Amino acid sequence: MIGVPALCAAALGWFTHARDHVLGLVLSGILEFLVLLVLLIFVGVVSVMTKDFVVPQMAFENIAVMEGWRRLWLWIKHEKGGYAAYVGMKIVLAIGAAIAEMIVTLFAFVVLIIIMGGVGVAGVFGGKAAGWTWNPYTISLAVILGCIAIAILIFVAALISVPVVVFFPAYSVYFFAPRYPRLALLLWPQPSEPVAPDFPPPEPSPL
Repeated sequence: MIGVPALCAAALGWFTHARDHVLGLVLSGILEFLVLLVLLIFVGVVSVMTKDFVVPQMAFENIAVMEGWRRLWLWIKHEKGGYAAYVGMKIVLAIGAAIAEMIVTLFAFVVLIIIMGGVGVAGVFGGKAAGWTWNPYTISLAVILGCIAIAILIFVAALISVPVVVFFPAYSVYFFAPRYPRLALLLWPQPSEPVAPDFPPPEPSPL
């Protein structure tokens, strides 16, 4: 995607006399970017459809990837609008979730950094007042506390991402279940019919 066009441009001498081929280089770069963008979108859509709709078939029926895609393609042709809306909605939700998660994570990080910074400054001044100096022990303590602070930040970021991590698989499951009976049976199991108790027949009356 990148190397072959670059070699062609170099063979034509576009890089050697770049000033004489500015328009060609610019147009080729734009075309290359558009083709690469289309390819990335295509790969992303295929990856999402495989993970959300083909993998469940492989899990339930032990079939190959191509067989799962053959069935999925038939379903897509039968319901083009529904699957197109699913992909579009997932893109919109992913963008919105990423923005919301980034804002919440940034806010949480600012609060935690202010708290940790205050504790760190208080610790430094307290250590100086107690006569502590920088030595292998205090440096090791500072490194350990820094690692703990980084671990807390990572834990908070992971905790904030939990709703997003849970939502998107659930979204795909609840979309696909009405279209795939095996998944629907697992998601909404049918109640078994009540069985009448087997009572012994009544004994005949002596009268």
